[in-house]
Amino acid sequence: MMSRSYTNLLDLASGNFPAMGQPREKKRLPRVMTVAGVISELDDDHSVASDVPSSIAQDRMIIVANQLPVNAKRRPDNKGWSFSWDEDSLLLQLKDGLPEDMEVIYVGSLQVDVDLSEQDEVSQLLLDRFKCVPAFLPLDILSKFYHGFCKQQLWPLFHYMLPFSANHGGRFDRSLWEAYVAANKIFSQKVIEVINPDDDYVWVHDYHLMVVPTFLRRKFIKLRMGFFLHSPFPSSEIYRTLTVREEILKALLNSDLIGFHTFDYARHFLSCCSRMLGLEYQSKRGYIGLDYYGRTVGIKIMPVGIHMGQIESVLRLADKEWRVGELKQQFEGKTVLLGVDDMDIFKGVNLKLLAMEQMLKQHPKWQGRAVLVQIANPARGKGKDLEEVQGEIDASCRRINKTFGRPGYEPVIFIDRPMSLSERAAYYTIAECVVVAAVRDGMNLTPYEYIVYRQGVPPLESSSESTVPKKSMLVVSEFIGCSPSLSGAIRVNPWNIETTAEAMNEAISMADSEKQLRHEKHYRYVSTHNVAYWSRSFFQDMERTCKDHFRRRCWGSGLGFGFRVVALDPNFRKLSVDAIVSAYLRCKNRAILLDYDGTVMPQTSIIKSPSQEVISIINTLCGDRKNTVFVVSGRGKDSLGKWFSPCRKVGIAAEHGYFMRWTADDEWEIFGQTCYFGWTHIAEPVMKQYTEATDGSSIETKESALVWHHRDADPGFGASQAKDMLDHLESVLANEPVAVKSGQFIVEVRPQGISKGVVAEKVFTSMAENGRQADFVLCIGDDRSDEDMFEMIGSSINTSVLSPSTSVFSCIVGQKPSKAKYYLDDATEVINMLGAIAEASDTDTEASPPSSP
Repeated sequence: MMSRSYTNLLDLASGNFPAMGQPREKKRLPRVMTVAGVISELDDDHSVASDVPSSIAQDRMIIVANQLPVNAKRRPDNKGWSFSWDEDSLLLQLKDGLPEDMEVIYVGSLQVDVDLSEQDEVSQLLLDRFKCVPAFLPLDILSKFYHGFCKQQLWPLFHYMLPFSANHGGRFDRSLWEAYVAANKIFSQKVIEVINPDDDYVWVHDYHLMVVPTFLRRKFIKLRMGFFLHSPFPSSEIYRTLTVREEILKALLNSDLIGFHTFDYARHFLSCCSRMLGLEYQSKRGYIGLDYYGRTVGIKIMPVGIHMGQIESVLRLADKEWRVGELKQQFEGKTVLLGVDDMDIFKGVNLKLLAMEQMLKQHPKWQGRAVLVQIANPARGKGKDLEEVQGEIDASCRRINKTFGRPGYEPVIFIDRPMSLSERAAYYTIAECVVVAAVRDGMNLTPYEYIVYRQGVPPLESSSESTVPKKSMLVVSEFIGCSPSLSGAIRVNPWNIETTAEAMNEAISMADSEKQLRHEKHYRYVSTHNVAYWSRSFFQDMERTCKDHFRRRCWGSGLGFGFRVVALDPNFRKLSVDAIVSAYLRCKNRAILLDYDGTVMPQTSIIKSPSQEVISIINTLCGDRKNTVFVVSGRGKDSLGKWFSPCRKVGIAAEHGYFMRWTADDEWEIFGQTCYFGWTHIAEPVMKQYTEATDGSSIETKESALVWHHRDADPGFGASQAKDMLDHLESVLANEPVAVKSGQFIVEVRPQGISKGVVAEKVFTSMAENGRQADFVLCIGDDRSDEDMFEMIGSSINTSVLSPSTSVFSCIVGQKPSKAKYYLDDATEVINMLGAIAEASDTDTEASPPSSP
């Protein structure tokens, strides 16, 4: 019978995370450190006491991955289990790059099925001896999670395979997604059991656990957490086909640092964040960051390396040397090309075989001399596609050997049996060239291993081997993660059989001196950029990204996978309606300055005229004689004058203050009166040029300005064109009396000296000159142009236009860097706040309109 934990997975997948218990009451794992009051929200067991409380607090690293770095096997008597470290596991090797005194705890699953009755004993044993915390997944969850969502949907999609038909790739199946979420929740619960959120770091690995960050962030909003993706991240055109695309992006963004092997993978992720979530990244002092609700999510680009010590220990094995001698005898007089690949549909093994066949046809001199040894590692997945690939490989091997083989010579040797490290090392050692023809691969460390094996054991200073030059050659696919770092390799498009064949011929025909130079260059890189270098670099960036966690004010917001942490500077806080109403009631001379678009009118609204509610609120505010109310906007005077015609006493500043009117009964004042507009003949042709080249863009001609809009253009291309146009206009208008400004989806050219800050200064000065110095200032806006008003408030206090005791409420709409002291989330909150102070207004007496200077 399935427990309550798994009976409503739809709730999990939609983000309504119910409490999840275990199939039966279990003994709690001893915690390594005490966590007070953090379990109950996610777990039915409300106990949070630690069996083994720690007496000292130190930084620890909790590494979370699908599988623990341990090997498990049944004891010979079938009573219990024996465990040992998996020395090949990257998770174990990365410890070399972490501080020596840092304790490392692993959370993950085992590769074996442990009976329910044995799970407590196994858990205790792994924790005590290996500092590992196993996550046991129910079999139905495990199958749908790993073989279902991970291998049928995420893995193909991340390797650019779209499910065009039900038989080709995995169509989205919500039950598999629900299992994926359930499994991720179980992993996160295991982390919660051992974590000390104030002192620990958490490092989550790979695509199996992409929503773990959300579960952990919901519990610990200041947790220091990183994520590294070991597979490719596809382009936005591919990723956007995923049904749960936004849920996964938002979950990853709950990490503090997200790592990728290459810039291409990171660029694709950033493009998805831009196109689907509207987030833009910034590069500052060499670091890339995404601003996500006040938190800066770091982006790390660093290819993983190999473990030099492990390879060098294999090189010293006696049976390796014996096997090398055997292979040299077997392939005497032959040139060996080597392939070492996992057996899956993306490794391009058959493309490599076809290229070998083409090389033997095009260059008959290699017939009888060149041998391709292809080692196939066991398949991790299963399915019809894999069976078809295996069939193609078998057919190609038979055909090539039948066509070009002769007694004592087989051009292709295909090895699909388990192979020891020493035997594999022997093949690396005798191979003249390694060929990797994967059509898509996250990293692929085969070329790195080959280079080190060809270098051999570091010789003693007195050894004559130190003078023997080493050489190696690589033919690698341009679609694998290690390709950019191997500048001496011959890069190929594996789909192009002819060019791959020519590259293989070039590699084995190259002069030894050239092979030596390329080998030396590669070995210098591989030996220094090893797995310890990679993990050290990632950890240092995680420390840097998280350094101000405990300085900022943070809180959680949102439901389900919409959950995020809002982080703000301690001095930047949300505007309290109660606080502003209280100050409003105390003051007698109030200045209220309101931006329009994005402030009292939502940016997404199709109807741009103000609602009746907004008109009513502004009329109420204007009806209080203590108030001077201004709408300050970049829009034209005709539109604003028409929309606010019911508000007779409101002041309007149009086109950022080029036009200004104190009441509906006053004439429009023009800034400067004698502005020069000859510059429009220079700026307009430039804008037209960019408009023709940018679909979805347009030009707005105002009486005082020209504005180029790109809100409806492609986000990436529009932003790029806007940046280019800004530089272009600044160059051609350098000698003109104008200012070129960029804003939200706009580039604007207007006369110098016009700004909303000047409007604010005029209003404050006019009130002071009329004996009504403002003792209350409310100024609200949502973009860069409004920053001028916020800045002018400070200047006015310094020049005594405003009193230092003035109650100032400068407020930005949206949580973003600003000179304002307060924020509100959106236009709806602005209107609600204005409605609250309108209700507190005194409208019994006739209001006196603002007086112009």
